[in-house]
Amino acid sequence: MRKLADNYRRAGTVACLMASGLLLAGCGKGGAKEEGAGGEPPEPPTPVMVEPALRGAIDHVVTADAVLYPINQANVVPKISAPVKRILVNRGDHVRVGQVLAELENNDLSSAAEESKHQYEQTQAAYQTMTGATVGEDRGKAESDVQAAKQNLDAAKQSLDAAKKLYENRIALQKEGALAQKLVDDAKVAMAQAQSQMAQAQSQLDIAQRHLQALTQVGQREAVRGAEAQMNAAKAHYDSALVQVSYGLIRSPINGMIADRSVYAGEIAASGTPLVTIVDISQLVARANVPVKEATSIRVGRPARVTGPEGDLAGKVTVVSPSVDPNTTTVEVWVQVPNPGEKLKPGGTVRVNIVAETIQNTIVVPASAILNFDEGGQKVMVITADSKAHERKVIPGVRQGDRVQIVTGLQEGEQVVTSGGLGLEDKAKVAIQAPKSEEDEDEDKNDEPDDAKGDSKGGGKAADSKDGKGK
Repeated sequence: MRKLADNYRRAGTVACLMASGLLLAGCGKGGAKEEGAGGEPPEPPTPVMVEPALRGAIDHVVTADAVLYPINQANVVPKISAPVKRILVNRGDHVRVGQVLAELENNDLSSAAEESKHQYEQTQAAYQTMTGATVGEDRGKAESDVQAAKQNLDAAKQSLDAAKKLYENRIALQKEGALAQKLVDDAKVAMAQAQSQMAQAQSQLDIAQRHLQALTQVGQREAVRGAEAQMNAAKAHYDSALVQVSYGLIRSPINGMIADRSVYAGEIAASGTPLVTIVDISQLVARANVPVKEATSIRVGRPARVTGPEGDLAGKVTVVSPSVDPNTTTVEVWVQVPNPGEKLKPGGTVRVNIVAETIQNTIVVPASAILNFDEGGQKVMVITADSKAHERKVIPGVRQGDRVQIVTGLQEGEQVVTSGGLGLEDKAKVAIQAPKSEEDEDEDKNDEPDDAKGDSKGGGKAADSKDGKGK
């Protein structure tokens, strides 16, 4: 914007010099004719100051009043009702997340937690007894007995088959007269012994299987599940008791500053009633109500400036309400700004300037060039090469500081009157004056007569003396 102002100043100076030359040349050629026509001297040209219409960028700035709010806030409420043992913070103290703020009396809760602990240990021991090492070893031994009994039965079957085969072979040989009867009888006895051993092995297998089944039957499994459920219930009760004990320590949920403390040591902290209020003012949110027409162009993330008693701060738009407040017919917009040194306080009023959009490649003129048209609307006075002022109806757009966008009615480079245009008639002759520099203004102040200075001082002293008498 400074560069744009410099361009205006340079272009205005050049325009003044060119217009002054044209004015002097015109006066030299036609001065005698004008003077001789009416017999009266011509009306002197009106002195004006001009600047050219430039093409550039201008920001559409939405301005509104706003109220400051903390970026984060927490009302710390106790979950149990108990007397306050001690308060560890005061209003204005800075706290961190998890820091202990207050301590409540919790002796009864500690005793209940200790009782729950012992109940849990008792059910845990019962469960270990039910499913511990003894039951496991018995089940393993039973499974081993079943396997051994099966192996013995298989061996007995093989022995019986061999004895039967031997007995049948000896009978065949004895019938042929090739073997004595005694050997046949011995084979028969061996076969009977093998049958007895097989029956004994089968009996041992049946006993081992029944023992294993008894250890793994449904009743046993349900008993183990019941013991496990009792142990888990006791553990949950113990955990709940520990949580109740932890409620005796009131901790901060956020980083921030203590804004309010409503209780003192010895008072009863009622459940649901805030003990402490914490606000985080490291950053603040300025909430502004913006007219609907202007809010339509505001988007989240747009830059903004917040002006307050502590100066001007840069921020950005974080929230644009999707609905219109029916009471005020406005849209709430939030602007988040940093708060270095925590100088700004919540509840204060500030002024927000939101850059809704930047309009590029548009015609921009000084705001002082805009005049009200007699027929309605607005106009500017354009100076042409013949040093005459011409009315030009224009449609202004957005305004940023002392610059205004011209939507239609003006071309780039045209000279518009910025000073002296009020009351200037259409096609009136003008004399363009160069804008005064800061040095010229300082010289004018220094050239002020001493009498005027003395009068001002004397007036001040007189006023003081009058005030003194009044007192």
